[in-house]
Amino acid sequence: MLDPGGKRIRRSTGTADEKSAQEFHDRLKGDLWRITRLDEKAVRSFNEAALRWLKEKSHKRSIHGDKIKLRKLRPFFEKIKLHQITGEHCRSAVNEATQASSSTKNRYLALLRAILRMAEKEWTWIDKAPHVSLYKEKKRRIRWLRPVEAQRLIGFLPPHLVPIVRFALATGLRKTNIYSLRWDQIDMQRHVAWVHPDEAKAGRAIGIPLNQTAIDALRSQIGKHHEVVFTYRGKPIKGASNVGFYKACDLAGIKDFRFHDLRHTWASWLIQSGVGLAELQELGGWESVEMVRRYAHLAPDHLHKHSKHIDDVMSYSCHTPDLEKEKQVA
Repeated sequence: MLDPGGKRIRRSTGTADEKSAQEFHDRLKGDLWRITRLDEKAVRSFNEAALRWLKEKSHKRSIHGDKIKLRKLRPFFEKIKLHQITGEHCRSAVNEATQASSSTKNRYLALLRAILRMAEKEWTWIDKAPHVSLYKEKKRRIRWLRPVEAQRLIGFLPPHLVPIVRFALATGLRKTNIYSLRWDQIDMQRHVAWVHPDEAKAGRAIGIPLNQTAIDALRSQIGKHHEVVFTYRGKPIKGASNVGFYKACDLAGIKDFRFHDLRHTWASWLIQSGVGLAELQELGGWESVEMVRRYAHLAPDHLHKHSKHIDDVMSYSCHTPDLEKEKQVA
């Protein structure tokens, strides 16, 4: 069969019955005519949208996670067309697909929302993407260590983790960036290192000034491997286990603490030492200043001069004429 534009179309009818096959042929031909002549949109499925998303976003660092999520979600959209999907459909599918926390469910919903918006604005497959509301998430308390706790933790670490944890506390780099750090990313003479855009979470290059603690951690690794900085028994660390780290936390009496909290600790120490939010953002490679505002409450020193206005008010109220008279009467 030829479409209205003259392009040959080959498609299985899915039936051996001649009458049913002819009905399918006629219906398809009518649909194609309306799409071409009346400027109607083709009816698309969620499966088509998911496949196109994975193809066009194959460069994403998190594409593997998208594949896992879509594999779980696709069965819930098999009986509904793309343009019929509502926000309620999305929330229902996510609730069925995963029983995880609200934050995890929000990642599923955010993926669905992104695909549907793409279908509207870029692919023009649907007229209007539905509103997909997210669940309200509880804001987690920032978990960080005091210097004495950090030293105690380091004392219980297995030998290969000591320079890694010291380097994490000295630079604030994420675990994946530390474990994949190569010698060609480091300039020991200038005391700088860098993370390339394709290796950074925010997709932007990060320049890392190396303080003496970081330099000492790096020097302890010289000669252990020709390419990768941090190793275990002379080999690159791949798919690193957290068993040794968590065991050290238990021995040090440190509860509810993850490797990523070393980054929170680094940021907390800097903000309490007087480093500004803009500088902290640049040092940590965060995409926006909003990401670092969660540390602002740890350094309210700059607000002291404002809070002291209350002293003046309270001092005045305690020495009003009425109060003085009451004191004389008493």
